[in-house]
Amino acid sequence: MADATVSEEVREPTYLPTKYLPAAEQRDLPEPRSLRNYMGASVIITATALGSGELILWPYITSQVGLGLVWLALLGITLQYFLNMEIERYTLATGETAVTGFSRMWLPWGVIFVLGAILPNTWPGWASSGATVFTFIFGLNETAVPLISTIFLLSIGLAVSLSPVIYQTLEKAEGIMVALILVFVVVAIFVATEASAWSAVLSEAPQGAADLPRFIDELGAASLFGAIVFAGAGGANNLVQSNYIRDKGMGMGVHIPNIVSPITGDEVAAPSLGYVMPPTEENQRKWRRWWKIANQEQLITFWAIGALLLVGLSVLVFSTVGVQEDAGTDLEFISGQGEAFANTIGPWFEMSFYVAGFLMLLSTNIGVVDYVSRLSGDALKITFLKDSTFWSESKIYLTVTWFMIIVGSAILWTGAEPIVLLIIASAGGGFVMAFYSVLLIALNRKMLPEYARLKGWRLPIMILIALFYVSFASFLVYQMVSQGPASLT
Repeated sequence: MADATVSEEVREPTYLPTKYLPAAEQRDLPEPRSLRNYMGASVIITATALGSGELILWPYITSQVGLGLVWLALLGITLQYFLNMEIERYTLATGETAVTGFSRMWLPWGVIFVLGAILPNTWPGWASSGATVFTFIFGLNETAVPLISTIFLLSIGLAVSLSPVIYQTLEKAEGIMVALILVFVVVAIFVATEASAWSAVLSEAPQGAADLPRFIDELGAASLFGAIVFAGAGGANNLVQSNYIRDKGMGMGVHIPNIVSPITGDEVAAPSLGYVMPPTEENQRKWRRWWKIANQEQLITFWAIGALLLVGLSVLVFSTVGVQEDAGTDLEFISGQGEAFANTIGPWFEMSFYVAGFLMLLSTNIGVVDYVSRLSGDALKITFLKDSTFWSESKIYLTVTWFMIIVGSAILWTGAEPIVLLIIASAGGGFVMAFYSVLLIALNRKMLPEYARLKGWRLPIMILIALFYVSFASFLVYQMVSQGPASLT
């Protein structure tokens, strides 16, 4: 194919560091197709976001303090849009993941981000929450939650283990679930929310901003920080947008092999090193088209859908349940919503709500298991296991998957409440974001051709984003040191 080899017009030395990883070959950027061919590249990260911030944390906060803080949810998902685009920038230009780029700067970064993905997300808040909502559907006792959660985790492990090409299976499954959830939320907005609640999102925002110190004290810094982190994907999850657009065949990612099942697929054991593109006029023209398409796809599939769900579900809980003085730390506010739906609309809508909630949490749990395993496979294969002929990226992927399932299942039987587990995961994810928001600036300022670098108006936005996550993470460390770990929850 024409783009498979570099043009002879211009050859320049590689601009990717070679101290820790091998030099990248030169290759011309492929010609992009139309936007519709790449729609869905962000659907897995969107589906992963549904069950944490959208269904649980922000409706939970709304049930405690009202709609005055919903603007923070919109801020959180907007910050993540810009973060995701910087993650995509590096992968579009090189075919490598952002974590591989970090490893080119300093080899241990890969392992650090593997730990930053595994440690927070082994706490099975999504499985526990999904099982709890499942008991609402069938009227089961809450003592069944650990067993149901374990069954769900084992089912997810079997599903990804037996998928010939894992990304294709996940994209189809998550796309269907997102579509079903959107249908329910749109219907629910029309039949169960009040106009006054929607206007309150704007009218209460100034007062909510003024009362922010009080809300931090009431909700806990970790809870609020975690909710902002999970307004969208959050944590190391955003980093795996590199892998998703690569598997979708975007930019230089079209040349990188997909992750397949070691059981049913044809493995490639070699590490997925990327390419460098020479600064020809043709490559610059293609780059501009790729960057436009990637921004449009992310804006529609991630930001627009995520913002609608964040605000819509918060307004929904406010319209049906209102503000509760003590919402506790379990999912009573979700069962309260269901009961309100049954009283005002009918039992059928209560069941529809529970089913939609279960699908949100299931889609999130699938996405979390996938992204942690995917990030680990890529980061370890490209660095410390690069010379292994046995450890392919696919084998590492499945090993991490089953580690998370086994350890997560064990944690479930301790009886920890779902929201506590989610707060632990989200706060841990916030620390990860503080690191990589800074690293992305260095990566995209130095390790790309001049015409593809982070610059212009996006640079100060990224600096502000990095300062936000670093400041909040630093505050959590200060609070934990001064008041003890219990202060976080």
